[in-house]
Amino acid sequence: MGKKDKEKSLKKRKNRVAVWRKIETIEYEEELKKLQVELLKLQTYVKEKGLKVLILFEGRDAAGKGGVIRRITEHINPRGLRVVALEKPNDVEVTQWYFQRYVTHLPSAGEMVIMDRSWYNRAGVEPVMNFCTQQQHLDFLEKVPKFENMIISEGIILFKFYLSITKDEQSRRFESRKTDPLKQHKLSPVDQLAQKFWDKYTVAKFSMLMASHNRSAPWMVIKANNKKKARINAIKSILNRIEYTGKIDYKELAVDKNIAVDGSEEIMMMEREMSLSFTAEREGE
Repeated sequence: MGKKDKEKSLKKRKNRVAVWRKIETIEYEEELKKLQVELLKLQTYVKEKGLKVLILFEGRDAAGKGGVIRRITEHINPRGLRVVALEKPNDVEVTQWYFQRYVTHLPSAGEMVIMDRSWYNRAGVEPVMNFCTQQQHLDFLEKVPKFENMIISEGIILFKFYLSITKDEQSRRFESRKTDPLKQHKLSPVDQLAQKFWDKYTVAKFSMLMASHNRSAPWMVIKANNKKKARINAIKSILNRIEYTGKIDYKELAVDKNIAVDGSEEIMMMEREMSLSFTAEREGE
């Protein structure tokens, strides 16, 4: 090798940085890519068959809803997909039938719609923050199964995901948002009260699951302390539900049952936890 070649080689080395990556991260990215290919197959099938797919994502503040949605939509053709994230209702919308502003965003034939929060605002943040009356909350819990049965009867394939995190994990993520300039915009006055009202949100979640988890419109609860596992298992849950052309072996789409939990199991778990908490309080009196 001549002197000039050595100089060029040395210059190239100086412009490079050694990067060490966790095996876990590499494996996650490989699995995610495989699942995103499956999502493309699913979208093609939805278009060909004229299916109407609606995916709702709910969860506490900082649960990671946006991160899951980004991984789902990253490579999907935007012409057949809409992400809906509504602001608080305006002066006209507050006078309308509660479900009215959501109905306009329901999917048409061949379309997939993802809602980053949905009509279940009235089952979570609204009653906790007193943005609705107690009677409005109760009316919602009574009517939402009927509303969902109605849209399902019109051919809409409905997915309902609730991303669940622990109180400590939520606190850690809020602290991260405070110090990260790219995340500070995510903090809102409502977020800052999430820890204070943790128990109220827990009761609201339980009431929501009890009222709206049923065979025709079940909830899937995703344990989301680990963001990567939450994303993988949410996507697998979607892919498992619909039979589409070219689908990979079902074994490759098997969910981790410790991460993706049926709504009925979550209800039983919450009942046990609340019972233990009540007993501990009684014994402490």
